[in-house]
Amino acid sequence: MAATIILDCDPGIDDALAIAFAHGHPGLELKGITTVAGNVGLARTTENALAVAEFVGARNTPVAAGCATPLVRPALDARHVHGESGLGGAQLPPSTRIPVQAHAIDFIIDTVRAAPGEVTLVATGPLTNIAMAVRKEPRLTQWVKDFVIMGGSAGRGNVTPAAEYNMWADPEAAAAVFGAGWTVTVLGLDVTLKTGATAATLARMGELGSLGADLLLPALSQYQSTAEPGGPAVHDVCAVVYVAQPELFGLKAAQVQVETTGRLTSGMTVTDFAATGHNALVAMTIDTEQFWDLTLGTYANLAADMGA
Repeated sequence: MAATIILDCDPGIDDALAIAFAHGHPGLELKGITTVAGNVGLARTTENALAVAEFVGARNTPVAAGCATPLVRPALDARHVHGESGLGGAQLPPSTRIPVQAHAIDFIIDTVRAAPGEVTLVATGPLTNIAMAVRKEPRLTQWVKDFVIMGGSAGRGNVTPAAEYNMWADPEAAAAVFGAGWTVTVLGLDVTLKTGATAATLARMGELGSLGADLLLPALSQYQSTAEPGGPAVHDVCAVVYVAQPELFGLKAAQVQVETTGRLTSGMTVTDFAATGHNALVAMTIDTEQFWDLTLGTYANLAADMGA
């Protein structure tokens, strides 16, 4: 039985690759995409989500626009990493669709409420939408099957020495989400930085017809992301791959708190593996070879469905 997911994201290069994987994997049902400001502004993340969804064949997947600014801080973006468009060098045809009328917060609440215990909520951007959804409907934490994020780090950050970008972009939202009373499954920099797309990986993407030529390769070619040796890391894909095949990751229980006031540490995910209680399961290991075999295999199947 396919796992049903809502993908809350801020496309963004690696978010776009996560959408492609979520639509292409036969064990996942992409129930909806919700957008938030983050890598670029909300209008652009929403346009990108619609364009990517249509490009990969997810024309019937609803896209709902969400929050345009963090909870209390000024809006910011990562155009220096993802390019002006947010998709690096990829230039997809504009979507022929528009977002659904519902705000992302209401779309998340209504979709999960309609199928309690069945929907996994996956967030790969700043956690503004999720914080607002939990604030509006606290029972959301009981209704979801699982809540999985790409964000944070038990070690060092990538936008500052202390903080990973999604946490740094809206630390107040992140703090609220980690304190909401559920267990957060965290795919952070501890594992995502190990997913660098090597020259061999990029060569395999080059065999995937229009999916590789028009989306994967041009997007990654201009992805100014910190990575382990071997190319740009596909951070956000990890969160969706986890839902499809969780055994590729080794998780440890931890108590995670998000720093909101530190002058040098704002957005830091303070991760205590020795705490008596825990609010998170933090991925600390990844089978990188199997990760890429699964990811590229899913993309190959998707490329075939697209007519390559």
